[in-house]
Parts: sequence; C-alpha cells; structure tokens
Amino acid sequence: MSSINRLNRIFLPLFCCTLLPCCLTAQNAVTSGRLYVEPPTLICLGFEWYIGGDDNRNASVEVAYRKAGATDWSAGMPLVRIGDEAAGIAELTYRTPRLFAGSIIDLEPDTEYECRLTLSDPDGVELGQAVHVLSIRTRAEPQAKANGRIRHVYPPGWEGEKETPAYEGLMHAYYGFRRYADHNQTVDPVQPGDMILVHAGTYKADRYNYRNKHALTFHGTYSLTHDGTPERPIVIKAAGDGEVIFDGDGAYRLFDLMAADYHHLEGFTIRNADIGILAGEKNVLGCEGLVVKNCRIEAVGIGIMAQYRGCRNFYLADNYITGRVDTTRLLRKERGPDGNLQQRVYSYYGIKVYGQGHVICHNYVAYFFDGIDICTHGAAEPQEDERSVAIDVYNNDIFLTNDNFFEADGGTYNLRFLRNRGFNSAQSGFTNQPVLGGPVYWIRNIGYNIPEKPALKYWETRPGAIIAYHNVFTTYSGRSWKGMNNARFRNNLFLQPDDAPQPTLGMKTYTSYSTSDYNGYRFHKGQEVPISWHAPMPGVLRDYVLSHEASTFQTLEALAAATGQERHSITIDFSDFVKVPVPNFKAWQAANPDPDAEAFPIWRPGGMDFHLRPGSKAIDAGVRIPNVNDDFLGEAPDMGALEGDLPAPHYGPRS
Repeated sequence: MSSINRLNRIFLPLFCCTLLPCCLTAQNAVTSGRLYVEPPTLICLGFEWYIGGDDNRNASVEVAYRKAGATDWSAGMPLVRIGDEAAGIAELTYRTPRLFAGSIIDLEPDTEYECRLTLSDPDGVELGQAVHVLSIRTRAEPQAKANGRIRHVYPPGWEGEKETPAYEGLMHAYYGFRRYADHNQTVDPVQPGDMILVHAGTYKADRYNYRNKHALTFHGTYSLTHDGTPERPIVIKAAGDGEVIFDGDGAYRLFDLMAADYHHLEGFTIRNADIGILAGEKNVLGCEGLVVKNCRIEAVGIGIMAQYRGCRNFYLADNYITGRVDTTRLLRKERGPDGNLQQRVYSYYGIKVYGQGHVICHNYVAYFFDGIDICTHGAAEPQEDERSVAIDVYNNDIFLTNDNFFEADGGTYNLRFLRNRGFNSAQSGFTNQPVLGGPVYWIRNIGYNIPEKPALKYWETRPGAIIAYHNVFTTYSGRSWKGMNNARFRNNLFLQPDDAPQPTLGMKTYTSYSTSDYNGYRFHKGQEVPISWHAPMPGVLRDYVLSHEASTFQTLEALAAATGQERHSITIDFSDFVKVPVPNFKAWQAANPDPDAEAFPIWRPGGMDFHLRPGSKAIDAGVRIPNVNDDFLGEAPDMGALEGDLPAPHYGPRS
C-alpha cells in the first residue's frame, strides 16, 4: 500500500503519455503508466492515470474507497477515459494525452481514506501495475488559531479603551512601523502565527493626503508581503465588537496578497475598489493558502482575482460578494458612447482562480458580468504542478450575471461544480470553453432563467470531458448545439420556455463515445427542429471535421431508434416541479421595450421549489450512479437536482 503525503504526488514508472501512439498498427491492449494523485481538497480526491495503447478505447478503471479502518468498500464513479481529443479553437488546439482521470466526491474533511483503482481491458493489460491501493487524507478546513502574538488595530478617532499592543491602522500593525507615504521601513513585522484583530469602524484613507495615518498614499492599497505557514497562518480578523469596513475610496485594488502566502481574512467588509482582493495575476505572481471567510466584498469591479498558475489551496467560503451592475434586469448589451450596442462591463466577476486545490463554497455572488470562474490561461501547462486541477466549487448561490454563472474555461483535470444555484444569466449558465482535458463535473446544479444562450455552453471550443449528472436547467436551449468532444449526460432536466428558436435537445460531438440518456426534456409547441444530433459516422471514434450534416428528429423515440441515444429519456414540463414558473422572455420584452439595450427580466428564487411533484414521470426515472446518488429513495433515483423529499442543499453563506 502506498502512503501519499500532503504534496499528493506519486510517480510510478513505465510509459509516459508522449510515447503512446508510436506504432502504425493498432495497439488495443492497454499499458499502465504513471499515476498522479492531485492535491486533496476538503471533500474530494482526484486522480490521473496515464496509459499507452487502448486504441479501441475499451479499457476502464474502476474505483472503490473506504474510510481507513473500515471493512466494506464503496463504489466510486469510474475514471473517465481521455485521449487524442482536439480541444480548443483554431488558434489554440490542444491534443489531450491518453489517460484516465476522475474524482471521488463528497468525502469528509480531514479524514484518511483508502482508495483502490483497478485498470482492466478485454484486450489485456500488457505492462505495468493494474491495481493501486492508496492511503490519502482529505484536507481539514483551515482555522484561524491564535498561536502567535495578537495585535489590535483601531480606527482614527477611537475613543474607548484599547487593548495592547494597539496600532493605528492595519499597515502599522502588519509592518510594525507607523509610516506614511513611501516611508516603508519595517521594524517589527508580523510573523507566522500572529493574529491582527481589527476593531469596529470604517478604515478609509484619504489617498491624496501625503500623511494619512493608514499609510495608503495615492495608490490606496494594503500591500501585504510576509508569509505565514499552513500550520501558522497570518490572520487578519474582525475583533467582534462591531462592523469593520475597509473602504477603498475608488482604489484600483484594495488588498494585494500576491506575495503573501497563508493569510486568513475573516469577518469584515471590503468595498469601493475595482479589485477587492488581488491574490494572483497571470504570468506575474500569486500566493498560496489564502483563506477568505465570512467577509462582505461589495461595490467592486472584481471580488477576488487569483489567476496565477502557482496559486494553491485557497479556501473561499461564506462570503457575500456583490458588484455594480444593474440590479433590476439582465443587461446583455447597451448603447455605448459611439451609439452602437456594446457589452459594457462595470463589474467583471465575483471570483476567478487558477492553480490547484482550491475550495470555493457557500458564497453569494450577485451583480457581476460573471459569477465564479476558472481562468482561461491558454494551452495546458506542461508541468503538472502548474496546471489547473482539483478545484471544487460547491453550494454557491449566484444571482444576476450578465454573462455566465460559472466558467470552467481553461481548467485541465478534475474540476468539480457541485450543488450550486444560479438565477438569471443573460449569456449562458455553465461554460466549458475550452476545458483542456477533463473531466469537469456538473452535478446537482440548478440554473434558472438563461434567456439567450444554452445552459451548458462550449461554442466551437471542443472541450475535453464533460460529466453532467442530476442538473436542472431552464434555458433558451438545454445544451449547446456547438461542438464538444467527450461527454456523459445522465438524470438531467432540460426545460425550454416557449418561443425559443433553438433545438431543445442539441448535441454536436466530435467523438462517438459521447452519450446521453435518462434525461427529461420540455419541448415547446411550434419548434421546427426540436432535436438536432451531430456525431461521427458509425465505426469512427473521432471526426475532427464533421463534414456531414446533422440529423434532426421530432421525438425522443425517433432519436433513440436512429442513434441509440436517449433510450430512457422522457418529456416533462414545469408542472413536474412543486413550484417553478415558466419564464416568459418574449412577453416581458414586448412590455418593456428599450431601444438602447438588449435586456431581459429577472426572477428571484424565493418561493420556488425544484422538488418533483408527486406523480411526476421523472420520479424514480433516473439511473444509478455510484458516489452521486447513493442516497436515492424509491425504486430508482429521481431525475433532476433534488431527490424525493430530502431537503434542498443550503445555497450560499451558512452565516
């Protein structure tokens, strides 16, 4: 048995993926290469197992797991076979290496697990290790511990008693020097394990006053540059005696932690800046171990920006992050200074990250162009520790984004979007353009009121592997009719409102191994083409061109008879839910004409209930998926995001 340390990397000799397709004849037997264990998160583990051969793609990797010391094994989702897909666009085409990748999800934090991965192939496993049994521990939720010195910060004009040591402003406490302007001496800076308690008040510097006591002359930025450690982070926390507000006075960035590893920011408000927290910039610098908990970040252009490939192991949880866009309608385009309709961005995104091991959970994000994104860096980084892998985004609540709720764009392997809710997105809901490898997991998400584009979007970026299980999407079109590579759709509900022109069921895949079944669809009356299916010709694994025409169908039965897809899928309606209204875009636009904008209505989640109504055909109509719907009630899992009368997940902050 192997033991995996917290760096979570093992290298097993044999064949590197770059040596695989070297022979002219088919190599159908599989050869086992190195196994890479990705950084564990609080609730998930991710794996990449590189292989050779398997030209006919019939090898598989079964997954089992159990808590250390337990007797019985639980089945996990099989790893996903990836390889030779052309992901990206014309300017960026990334050919995926041959491997299996996948995750075990919804584990317990700070817990040791045994994981068993078994490689098999009807054509044989010719070389290498076919079974790995690993011992891996999930991460613990980071806690702010007072295991060092405590420093107290008070706002100017504080009239009460002060605990000692007391400091005038955050920069004074952080660097140990009462400085101003560019007098940047460091006398007694914070050390790993130190905690700075910020007492109630508003901390707003006059940036243009040369001697302002906050030491934020001109730029207005709290630039933090010292490092904590995983065991002894540097903590900046509200003291608990009232609201703490850091007002940026219109600064470009308010907190800059790009050079500061293992910092905790907790319990205060950040407002009035273009960037609330800058933690990483592409090709420049980025930090590790950032924790932002129970904060309000408001009236900003960007909430948290962390786009550096070296960013590691963030925990961003239970925050309220709000931007500056119109709060009353979805504004796709508006009339610009030149008189033409333009996409104008007043607040860009709530959170955007790159790197590895991030956990983004239980946040409320509203009034931005985008909600929560993975950065589109370009081609996948060749070094394993510089790719974007093992990122968890779960139980977040997104409200009103003028582009997308979530973007997995630019991520590489094991991107996990679980149990999120999004209401009102003008462009699309959940995008994959391009995922350079995969899988990206979309599991039990709800997306409501997406009036212009498909819920799952990938345009012609041909993303790698997409896994979509148990989602509910009410949207202009259920899935993008543009191209993708390698996808699995199961137990989803796609509901298209009336009068939308695109096919309710659109599928364009460049591989013959994309599959879709056990889903529910709402087809509205008057559709000329309700179903469009475009895939390689029979007997072809991949067709990078798809020169032939798409096939169109009027019914699920006709599609199933011709393609074998959607054999167990059904038709549904909004009446299948306990209470979910039909979003009517056309009627609203007719009643609210605006010649200066492309705008859409907004809906609020209050009062809606996405549980299935008793008697719905979607009850017990799903398929069993290990590690996803083990808790199903009845004869089989329900379709959709919610099971039976089990409580809905808690979306957004827990406090």
